[in-house]
Amino acid sequence: MKNTFRYVLFLMAGLAWQGCTEEPDFVPLFNGRDLSGWVNVNGAPGTWTVRDGMIVCSGRPTGVLRTTEHYENFILELEWRHLHPGGNAGLFVYSDALPVRGQPFTRAVECQVMDGNHGDVFAIQGATMTPDRPHPQGWMRCLPSEERAHPAGQWNHYRVESRAGRLTLAVNGKVVSGGSESVPRKGYVVLESEGSEVHFRNLRIKTLPSSNPPPSAVATVDEGFVSLYNGIDLTGWQAEPGHREHWTARDWVLDYAGRNTAGSMPLRSEQAYGDFVLIADWRFTPEAEPGQASDTGAGGIYVRGSAAHRIAIRNRPVGSGGLLVQGEAQPMPPALRTRLTPTVRADREPGQWNRFVITLTGNQLSVVLNDQTVIDQVEVPQLPLQGPIALADQGAPIQFANLYLKALP
Repeated sequence: MKNTFRYVLFLMAGLAWQGCTEEPDFVPLFNGRDLSGWVNVNGAPGTWTVRDGMIVCSGRPTGVLRTTEHYENFILELEWRHLHPGGNAGLFVYSDALPVRGQPFTRAVECQVMDGNHGDVFAIQGATMTPDRPHPQGWMRCLPSEERAHPAGQWNHYRVESRAGRLTLAVNGKVVSGGSESVPRKGYVVLESEGSEVHFRNLRIKTLPSSNPPPSAVATVDEGFVSLYNGIDLTGWQAEPGHREHWTARDWVLDYAGRNTAGSMPLRSEQAYGDFVLIADWRFTPEAEPGQASDTGAGGIYVRGSAAHRIAIRNRPVGSGGLLVQGEAQPMPPALRTRLTPTVRADREPGQWNRFVITLTGNQLSVVLNDQTVIDQVEVPQLPLQGPIALADQGAPIQFANLYLKALP
């Protein structure tokens, strides 16, 4: 009798899902065979794989997989399961294309996918949202009205409905949380990797008519940037013996210990580049010895692999982002030296993350640091035509993250 009852429950669940698939106008977000339609934003090749009709996430490194398309108003459904108690992951909507400064996550609204703590809806990394129920601590976070998730090892069903920035989340058939006035309210759908294996399947979406959001409510779009660092190891990078071991892959952070006795040598990309836009986050670490990060701490990024042309990273009054040109046969003209000196000190305090956006077209260089232009379209003398991206140091502990490059034609 007990086995018969269990079979009836299983059959009813299957029929319920089968009936759900008959709802019109849904299209698959995942074809069950490969990751067509998805972009591995900042993971290793093995972070996101396909097996038995599922998207399988290893959980390492912390990062995101996103759709190739933006979505605004929609009904989104998927199933997920954790393999182990306490597993953590997430479903983001309205997401930007790339992670925010110094973090592996994008600006978005997240639907929590955590074993034992599921169903929260909250704004992350600069997004905003008004929760349906005020959070006890005033956060932009709606806690679920009840616990409905099945334990680790069992499948759960999410249904997210989005209309003009109004969002609801149903867990296993019942709405438990939501929010409104989301900014942005149009962007990518994202699956999150956060430390533990998680499986996703039966991802599908039904798009609804647009509410014509203003540009300020639309997430950033894919501009062709490709990650140079996989968060697991130094694949794609090379260094001289005695130097490579001082660089360590620490999840989304590339860490330089600052105790190199082999002399200052850069960590270089295996691939050479000509014209490009490079995004690079960096910070002097709190572990730097007194005086290092505050006085003599320095590093930089070699332009086209040239040690004679380095974008400076240093916490000094002049600030970071200027170009240090060394080894010229003739002294640099004062006017050019001035143009290659940062126009403003845009550095954040040691321990805080900074973001470079470096554009090199021909011999013309521009550097933006923390959204402020510090070098503006300056012609740089004696530059090689191409070369690797190189991360240099001057002995102080330093960290890099979010290394993305877009090659220019």
